[in-house]
Amino acid sequence: MASGAVPPQRVALLALAVLSVVSFPHLSLPASSHPLPQEAAAAAAAGAAAGGEASEPHGTAADGAAVARRACTYTVQIKTSCASPRSSADAVSLAFGDAYRNEVYAATVTPRRGFERCATDTFRVAGPCGYGVCYLYMRRSGRAAGWTPEWVRVYEPASGAPSTFYYGDPLPDGVWYGFDRCVKAGAGASAEHGAAARTL
Repeated sequence: MASGAVPPQRVALLALAVLSVVSFPHLSLPASSHPLPQEAAAAAAAGAAAGGEASEPHGTAADGAAVARRACTYTVQIKTSCASPRSSADAVSLAFGDAYRNEVYAATVTPRRGFERCATDTFRVAGPCGYGVCYLYMRRSGRAAGWTPEWVRVYEPASGAPSTFYYGDPLPDGVWYGFDRCVKAGAGASAEHGAAARTL
């Protein structure tokens, strides 16, 4: 090789360097249709502020919430106490859920014949999938005082063991009455086990 000759590899590298700096508008590639996570979050916030629907990128907390929003069908059993009146045609509503605010609501779970003394009635209730039922409230509306649920069992689709809530007292009229055994943030391992009225 002559002393003034440039090796071919170096010429190729110089050519690539020059081409990377020069802009060719007719050869430009389209921009990616996938925004960066920060851009997507900013766009979602802007869309929500403008009254539109907000969406979050994959791999965020929205994925966990989307799983929880899937529809599940729960089996609910209500055992009427033998201390109840012979039959009660009062309308009974039901609300239950988990510690993550996945709540299932049934406007009416009253059987056609009414709740009969010593009977166990089974209902299918649809709602968002949850992660362990830890609270349940019932509301009775009607004139027949004295209807007493002995217990209520909720079977989740993904679990073999039901969540059972023991009542044993007559339900008051027009009041959400039940149990909240969910562990609250900062509450440690203690949970509230008593029955209480609740405003929903």
